[in-house]
Formats: sequence, C-alpha cells, structure tokens
Amino acid sequence: MSKTLNDEAWEILFDKYNILNEIEKHGYYEIDSKTINTVRQARLMAKFDHHINLPAIFKQHFLSILPVSRSRYVIGKFDAYEKLKYDKNLKPVEMYLPEMIETIDRNNLYSESVALNCAFASGMIDDLFGETAIPTVSGRMGSSIFEFDISSFPLLTSFRKQRGLNGTGNFTIQVNNAQLEIDGGYETDNAFIIIEAKNEAVSDFLIRQLYYPYRLWQDKIKKPVIPAFFTLSNDVFSFFIFEYENKNHYNSLKLVKQKNYILQHENITLDEIYDILKTEKVVDEPKIPFPQANSFSRVIDFLSILVDNDGSIDKEKLVSTTTFNVVVSRQIDYYTTAAIYLGLAQRERTNGNTNYSLTKKGQLIMQLPYKQKYLGFVSSILQHRIFKRVLYAQLNNAGIPINKDEIVKMMKEENLHGIDSETTYVRRASSIQAWVDWILSLQEEYEG
Repeated sequence: MSKTLNDEAWEILFDKYNILNEIEKHGYYEIDSKTINTVRQARLMAKFDHHINLPAIFKQHFLSILPVSRSRYVIGKFDAYEKLKYDKNLKPVEMYLPEMIETIDRNNLYSESVALNCAFASGMIDDLFGETAIPTVSGRMGSSIFEFDISSFPLLTSFRKQRGLNGTGNFTIQVNNAQLEIDGGYETDNAFIIIEAKNEAVSDFLIRQLYYPYRLWQDKIKKPVIPAFFTLSNDVFSFFIFEYENKNHYNSLKLVKQKNYILQHENITLDEIYDILKTEKVVDEPKIPFPQANSFSRVIDFLSILVDNDGSIDKEKLVSTTTFNVVVSRQIDYYTTAAIYLGLAQRERTNGNTNYSLTKKGQLIMQLPYKQKYLGFVSSILQHRIFKRVLYAQLNNAGIPINKDEIVKMMKEENLHGIDSETTYVRRASSIQAWVDWILSLQEEYEG
C-alpha cells in the first residue's frame, strides 16, 4: 500500500530532528504542535485512535504518541493501546426505544453521539450498571495536571525479560492540562461512568481516551470513576466495562465485563431467506475482482462509515481514522471491493486520490429498518449465482457447510473475475462460505 500523507509528513520530521536517535538517548522525544504544523496540521498528525492508524515509521520502531499539554506531545516506545476481544458467544439483550422518542431515528444510528444517545434512551446504560444513570458530562475539557507511569511496548518488554533485564520497562510522563474529550459521562448514586464510543467493531483502542478523563475526574469527585468502551457494529451495541487497579499506571486497565444489546426488531426467519433464494434474479458478474472478504460484518461496518461521513470518504481518512485495515493494509481493498461487487458502494480515482461513496442502492438499504436492511444485504448477495448455488447446497445438506472442493468446482463453472490460480480459488471459496454462514446466522434469537 502506498504511503499516506501522515507517513510522508512524519518521515520528514523524524529525519529533520533526528527523532529516533533522541528517543534512543533519552527514552522519549517531545515535539510541539507548531513544529508539526510545518509539515501538516497537528490535529491530523497526532491523534491515532487505533494502533493500525499509526504512521509507518511509528509502527516500524514500536512508537506511540501522547499529548502532554495543549500544544506538546511525547513520542516513545509506549504500550499505548488496549486490545479488545468480542465474546462471540455473548447474545445481545433486546431493549426498547420508548415510543414517545421522535428525535432519534432508530434506522440512522451511524454517528457515535446518536448511537450513545439511543443506548441511554433505551435503558441500556441503566441496565448495564444496575441503577439509574443521568448524563452529566461530555465534550472537550482540560485534563488538569498529573503524572503517570506507562509500560514499554510489549515486544520490547518480552525482549528485556528474555535477557534477564528489568522487565517492567516503565516510563513516567507528566501531563499539564492536555485537551481531552468525553463522548458520554453518566452519574449514578454510586459511580461516575465515562464512555468512549466508536461506530465500528475494533480490535484495540487508545487507552488515553479513557485514562486522561479517568484521572481528571477521579481526582475531582468522591465517587469511583468507571471507564467503559462502547461500539455499535451491525446494529449490536457492545459495552466493555473496565477498572484501574492502579490509578497512577496507564496500563493497569482490567476488563470487568462485556455486555451486548440490540434494539427490538422483527426477527428474520429461514423461510424469508429461502424465499429470497428462490425468487431473487441473478445479475451478470461484475467485471471486478471477485471479493476476498471473510467477514461480512466488516462490509457493513464500511457502509456504516460511509453513512456517518455523509455518504462518502477518501481513502486517506479511511486508513488514518478507522480500523478498517485491521490486520494488514491491503484488507481495506478487500472490504471496499466487496461492497462495490454488491453494488452498494463505488470507487472514484482522481489525481492520485481514491474516494469511496454509497450508490443509490447502498443509500436505500442503509436507511431501512433492521429486518428490511439485512434482508436487503441477503438479496444483494444472492443476486450472484455462485452464492445461490452454495446456499442451496448447504440447505440441502441439513445446513452443514459443504466441502470446499465442491465450492471451488462450482466457482470454476461461473464467470468469476480476477481468479487466476488454484490457491486463489480456495481463498475466495472461504469468503463464499463465510457469507453463506452469515446469511444463515441471521435467524439466531436474542435474549429478551
């Protein structure tokens, strides 16, 4: 994947100020926003919510960046991110949005603030903490003055331990009124809850987004402060509740529980899926590479990101602000191509820039209520003959996935594009099986 604007800008700064050598000598390097602004705006260069968003030179040398004031940042080999793992066996609890609510469109929850408001209005937050919660604090504010310890990057800590060196690898950082932002702050009789919200499933998050607000409010109030991380993905509201075992240590975050919710909706039945399978007309195969995207949920996340960005987003922003390229950078092409293959998104390239936008079909489906939206996705998939054939075969096999060799045989009989080797057939067969499994999973019941 080509370099991003952030990659290029940080390489200039690292070279000009000999940043790597300074970090080796002193353990960290401080830089101010005025210096960063000489190559690119600091607001675009110093906030990376997920490890994958970091510029290439940071990832190459195990570096992270944290604010220490409103205009200064510190760069070092810090363990700045917390991994997040979703419990796939955890069924969402069904909740209800009161009928009197007119200002929240339950079919348009794609922005983080609207999703969080919906979670509160439907009683999810009260249920999560077992007592009535009242929204009290949100928005930007100063962090106050404090210091904390932060661990070195995990691989470096392991390296030190293997050689019998001090394995803690701690750094001490002082913060003087850095800017922070709270997506949602809720007070109950017994606690103050701080929530960081994202409108996609994530594999990790920047701990600072919870730690700085936690330190600010833990020192200001008597009640315990509870940090929580929230995501809305594929219409599932997921909450991760944490606690700090040592308020002075950035990495002492401990997961206490995860709980999922979903808004009340009409259930999807196998009969409805089968009806689409029988009646949906097949379209000609698009003359683009056949998709390799094993998680259809990620395709929906991409479409949700487009909605939240008024229907379109450029590749630079998609790479630098989301977890869409969660494992390797080329995955961003896997899932965007999958949406394009289904006719739900389109890609335009002008002057070296790539922009993605929703098609009219994509806009229509993303505005539909839950049941109609997901059946719309099913229809889009089953307009392609190969998916019809595999789903028919699996249903005739009592719902048990058929042999991958059989899928490859079917694929070779269809006019699929961009498949030029046996190994490619096998990889694409995995995507077909994953999408068929996703379709059948829509029948699953939720906890009431």
